[in-house]
Amino acid sequence: MKTVPSPESQALSRPLSIQHSALRTDFTWPVRVYYEDTDSGGVVYYANYLKFMERARTEWLRDMGFGQTELLRDHSVIFVVRAVQVEYLRPAKFDDLLAVTVCFHEAGRSWIELDQTAEHPENGVLVKARVKVVCVNGQTFKPVQIPAPVRASIERIS
Repeated sequence: MKTVPSPESQALSRPLSIQHSALRTDFTWPVRVYYEDTDSGGVVYYANYLKFMERARTEWLRDMGFGQTELLRDHSVIFVVRAVQVEYLRPAKFDDLLAVTVCFHEAGRSWIELDQTAEHPENGVLVKARVKVVCVNGQTFKPVQIPAPVRASIERIS
């Protein structure tokens, strides 16, 4: 049986006019690698890069004036990860200081795609990812439109 998307879900998946700009506006968050981040080989366990990127996305939103707690309280929304594409290029090791970046790529009515990297000052890009987050109602977890103030901030940096 074929399911037909609802008009609401179709509207939420249509892209806005927001696109990746030619001039990249990266946000960078420093992350120190601790023992707890490494595996038995002494390098960062692959899944921990996703934690580093989560922290950077949270701080990116906070830097624009939108803390996660306030988004839930004031707009009844949270952002959840829908998809991640990751490439692991080089390892990071204990005590490395990494720069984890967030760069806007594209957005729809209820979603944002971001390009993220974990970079080492001497070894360059270690990990790169494309992350799609969806804005959902904090109670029902159904996709909802990105709040206007968040959308306006994203449009300014795009």
